[in-house]
Amino acid sequence: MREIVLLGSTGSIGVQALEIVGAHPDKFRIVGMSAGRKNPALLMEQAKKFNVPIVGSMAATAQVDGVKVIDGDNSSIEIAALPCDIVLNGITGSIGLGPTLSALAVGNKVALANKESLVAGGDLVMKYGRDKLIPVDSEHSAIFQAMLAGKESDVKKLILTASGGPFRDRADLSDVTVADALNHPTWSMGEVVTINSATLLNKGLEIIEAHYLFGLEYEAIEAVIHPQSVVHSLVEFVDGSTIAQASPPNMKGPIAYALSYPERINKACAPIDWSKAQSWNFSPIDNNKYPAIDLARRCGQLGGGLPAVYNAANEVAVAAFLAQQIKFTAIIEIVSKVVNAFSGNAPTTIRDIADVSEIERSARMKADELIKEIA
Repeated sequence: MREIVLLGSTGSIGVQALEIVGAHPDKFRIVGMSAGRKNPALLMEQAKKFNVPIVGSMAATAQVDGVKVIDGDNSSIEIAALPCDIVLNGITGSIGLGPTLSALAVGNKVALANKESLVAGGDLVMKYGRDKLIPVDSEHSAIFQAMLAGKESDVKKLILTASGGPFRDRADLSDVTVADALNHPTWSMGEVVTINSATLLNKGLEIIEAHYLFGLEYEAIEAVIHPQSVVHSLVEFVDGSTIAQASPPNMKGPIAYALSYPERINKACAPIDWSKAQSWNFSPIDNNKYPAIDLARRCGQLGGGLPAVYNAANEVAVAAFLAQQIKFTAIIEIVSKVVNAFSGNAPTTIRDIADVSEIERSARMKADELIKEIA
């Protein structure tokens, strides 16, 4: 029986994780969970259904018999430190960094779906070693699995795949609406991740994440458009072989693999139907149309506080777009301007989470200023 702490239980990753746990009560038990402010009622319903003894909530919650509630902004940080076999961090945004560090500090392994932990605080997280992390993002789970085919020293290149989002065949993005951007062609995800996929900024975050997870330089990490979202990523080895991991676009496979590793769960997700004819397409990314990836690579190569600036500015810009304060095309414009404003000024060394918080605060303030100018 594997004991799990689940962070972000009411989000897309959290809900799917609970479906996996519910389908395999003989394999998993939830010993703690947390969620943000949006749906405290659902959090308590989940706690009752899965007999979770302790939960953390950023919002006021109704009491449930037998459930201890820790409330407040730091509740996920406390829950992440509970004794367990693995912590699944499904929180969205850089707010997930604190819980990741909290889990690692007490020796817990982390199934990481919160890519911002590595983007904003990769140097801090890596102090605990890569062996403490199991990736949950479908791209990084694919790389993790494909790399088992050879030695790390034989890996030449990582190739992340991107669906291209809803606008891969749309030339004019000037009149994109929120509904347009949230209409992802292959994945069902939360709002922020879906918008990030539409701008391909998500792929920029994932390149930085891959650098930390697998220890390769940025020059050896690429991304390509793959509209079908069946091949989740590929690993090229020095002998010219390329190993790919493929499955239908569904997060249950990566979640189940991370929770059960090194074992595999029977029927975690539906397999590819090989009895049906199908075509898989791959094409290079148009960096003029999607400048977020080159910008992410630049931030990663310069390092220090710039990846945190990149992520924080994007979080503010995406929120403004969702609130219909700015146009879709303004998201990357704002992120680029904020990054340029901090290039050469951001700290080159991140000492602790307080440094990350200060960098993010400054980047958010600059992004807010630019949004007000546009509005």
